[in-house]
Amino acid sequence: MDIMLILQIVVLFGGIYLGVKLGGMGVGYAGGLGVIILTVFLGMDTDISKHIPWDVILIIASVISAITAMQVAGGLDYLVQTAEKILRKNPKQVNYLAPIVTYLLTILAGTGHTAFSMIPVIVEVAKGQNIKPSAPLALSVVSSQVAITASPVSAAFVAMTGVCEPLGVNYPILLLICISTTFTGMLITAFIVNKFYNLDLSSDPIYQERLTKGAVAEIKGYQEKELKPYAKRSVAIFGIGVLLVVLYALAISKNIAWISPVKLPRDGAICSFMLTIGAAIVMFCKVDTSKLLSTSTFQSGMSACICVLGIAWLGNVFVQGHIGAIKDIASQVVSQYPWILAVALYFVSCLLYSQAATTKVMMPAVAMALGMTGPENSQQVWIMVASFAAASGLFILPTYPTTLGAIAMDDTGTTRVGKFVFNHSFIIPGTLMVAISVALGFIIAPVLIG
Repeated sequence: MDIMLILQIVVLFGGIYLGVKLGGMGVGYAGGLGVIILTVFLGMDTDISKHIPWDVILIIASVISAITAMQVAGGLDYLVQTAEKILRKNPKQVNYLAPIVTYLLTILAGTGHTAFSMIPVIVEVAKGQNIKPSAPLALSVVSSQVAITASPVSAAFVAMTGVCEPLGVNYPILLLICISTTFTGMLITAFIVNKFYNLDLSSDPIYQERLTKGAVAEIKGYQEKELKPYAKRSVAIFGIGVLLVVLYALAISKNIAWISPVKLPRDGAICSFMLTIGAAIVMFCKVDTSKLLSTSTFQSGMSACICVLGIAWLGNVFVQGHIGAIKDIASQVVSQYPWILAVALYFVSCLLYSQAATTKVMMPAVAMALGMTGPENSQQVWIMVASFAAASGLFILPTYPTTLGAIAMDDTGTTRVGKFVFNHSFIIPGTLMVAISVALGFIIAPVLIG
């Protein structure tokens, strides 16, 4: 290993570390700084057209634009109110229902940030049942992250489709594998937590200390909020739009081929459909467009775009600069030990801060390393599909927005970060959920893909 390679590795991980320290869009800023150092000072080549994941960024932006319109129309409030009713109606099942709700919201919206709105509700319902909120919160936050790899409108799933479909994995099969493994993995993890965790809130010393100090808010119970006039209509428009996206993706898939030749590819379809959904919500729900830019959804979405822009660009510059060596190592290691890919995705995702960025950086490189150029030599593509859920390790570092939000909003103090940083409330449920989803993938993927 020469000195130049060592310096390049230092810059790569230094940029990631700085981004994590800065937080938020700082992840993207640090990535841009790393690109400058790698290219200008350390001799690496960058081609904007190849290294920046424009498709991922544009999909995130277009999906967020539609969700933003729905939020202004009151649609998100309606979804949250509906989910809250479900949780409060079955409070004893909060450890199952809370992650199911955030999973389904993420599947529908293509972003895990929808979990933010459910966190206060989950805390209150758990407190009312003397259940440590840390259990349902950890399950819910992680399920919203894992669901990204199964959402048909998420940038990560679209990126994965772009890698796998040319290798013979058709869209319906990929979607079936991802949804079945992650949803089942989530349910099994919820069962383990519900069965084997100490869920007794009153036995937690930190909770008792905070209760004595008056730092725990009283349980307010369900409070009906007045919805905006077109809230339900905006949800219906958005839901129909997502369904149309899925149907179009199925129609242009090679095994169905209802639409041929394909003049609007899948990436373009998602972007144009989502912008059209936004237009429909604005027109038919009388949305004040001046309020769109100030919504929490738009702000979190723009932050995600900048993060992916910077950190995925940095990662791509490094990977493409050493693709030959990576191919040699990956082709030997992954072929002999397929599970290594899942481990690599798990840790890379926590550094790149995004399932989509991880997919764009890792999957094409792995496919190339394994010599997969088409269906005729893609016998090992099932390894990539089975391992895909492992790109959801964003909870490893307790710095992701929904993770921080859960810690901040749990006034009982049971959702916390230990003194060793990694021993936080999310690490065990999260690792279990990812591991079980991947294990199921290793069972199902080779059977369905053949």
